[in-house]
Parts: sequence; structure tokens; C-alpha cells
Amino acid sequence: MLGVAGLLALVMGSALAVVYSTHETRMLFVELEKLDAQRDAQRVEWGRLELEQSAWATHARVDRIARKTLHMTMPNSTDTVYVTP
Repeated sequence: MLGVAGLLALVMGSALAVVYSTHETRMLFVELEKLDAQRDAQRVEWGRLELEQSAWATHARVDRIARKTLHMTMPNSTDTVYVTP
């Protein structure tokens, strides 16, 4: 049989295991909160980048750059050829 000293040692070991487990749980929770904040920041950045991409790809901007930089123009109706099947 276990004596009082043995039971005391088991209780102390159990208490230390609870303390360690609680500490680990808190540390993991803090890490989880940091990762949640990082995820939220990345979602905000993704939304901003999507808005920026849509602004850069507007038809008016592409048309303006095509006309100004590439010197492109709309073809005249006489220059247009229609192909029928």
C-alpha cells in the first residue's frame, strides 16, 4: 500500500501537471489570438489588393494607355472586315 508520503507525492505530481497544462493552454491561446489577428490583417490586405487590381484594370484606363502609349485607335468602318461562316 501507498503511504501518506506516496499519496502526497502523487497529489503534488498531479498539481504540477495541472499547472503545466494550464500554462501550455494559455500560451497556445495567446498564439492562436496572434494568428487570428494576422489572418484578419491579411484578409484586409487581400481586399485592398483586389480593389487596387480592379482600379488598374478598368476599361477606361486600358483604353487611355492603349491610345497614349501604344498609339492605338479605333479602326474606321472602311477598315473593318466582317467574316461570315
